[in-house]
Amino acid sequence: MSSAENPKKMLNIYILEILKKHSDVNHRLRQQDIIDHMREDYNIICERKAVKRNLVALIEFGYDIIYDNGWYLASRTFEDSEIHLLISSVLFSKSIPTKQCKDLIDKLLTLSNKYFVSNVDYVSNLPELQHTDNKQIFYTIEILSEALAKRKKVSFTYNDYHTDKKLHPRRSEKYIVNPYQIVATNGKYYLIGNYDDHDNISHYRIDRITDILMLDERTKAHKYVQGMKNGLNLPKHMAEHIYMFNGNSVKVKMRVNKKIINDIIDWFGPKVHFSNEDDTHCDVTFRANENAVFYWTMQYGEHIRVEEPAFLQQRIKNTAIQIAANYD
Repeated sequence: MSSAENPKKMLNIYILEILKKHSDVNHRLRQQDIIDHMREDYNIICERKAVKRNLVALIEFGYDIIYDNGWYLASRTFEDSEIHLLISSVLFSKSIPTKQCKDLIDKLLTLSNKYFVSNVDYVSNLPELQHTDNKQIFYTIEILSEALAKRKKVSFTYNDYHTDKKLHPRRSEKYIVNPYQIVATNGKYYLIGNYDDHDNISHYRIDRITDILMLDERTKAHKYVQGMKNGLNLPKHMAEHIYMFNGNSVKVKMRVNKKIINDIIDWFGPKVHFSNEDDTHCDVTFRANENAVFYWTMQYGEHIRVEEPAFLQQRIKNTAIQIAANYD
């Protein structure tokens, strides 16, 4: 007789599921509670001896089940704080469509018990948050993951938003790209790769990719891509490309108000170098993408002065004059 024909052979599995769903250190179950849940959840009648025998067996199997004025599952694959963190990551990712975001959160909620679920109100706020309408994103990530594992090139349509708030192809011709890494930053997912006709690193918003295909051709070797002779140094690359702009990195020196030091380290990482400090200001030196630094200074301009490189200083100065002229 199979376990499907004799569900009592699966008592240990059912008891474990009951403990996962209904118990924690603040909600302990008596054997009678487990018997009641067995009847209500699985339509199975069992005796106390059977419950106790299977609880002991589960403990012997290595499950962290504790008896202290009642039975409860003391540890799980993910702690509640970790599930909170995962749900928040999904919730505030603008790259995941609303429906798929809700589906993912529902799956994450199953990792804890009903008491955790009852205290979570994330889903009710979901429509208020900004999410992409690109329904292909999970398929895109699946194909990219396979291409990365097999070291294959990909082709795709790359899109931009128009005034109708819908994605439209940037051009009719497909992009052929060598994929090297998927990263998440600023609530968005990016593909770090190399556009096949060029020799530099390029970035692509994954939520703007559609109609992706994995090609038979192998990816271009790292040594043929600028800045990747020894592979992709991801921490360095991300620190230098805070907004994921394409282009070269430059050495930057700024004179900054010390009250934005938190922001500098948040954006450019702990490897920045501070010098010439007085009571209110200091110099900061680091390497970063030129376009990223330019737009960053537009955000923090009143607190900083770019000293080097001279061409970036002049670019900022010209833009500031143009901005002022726009308000004349």
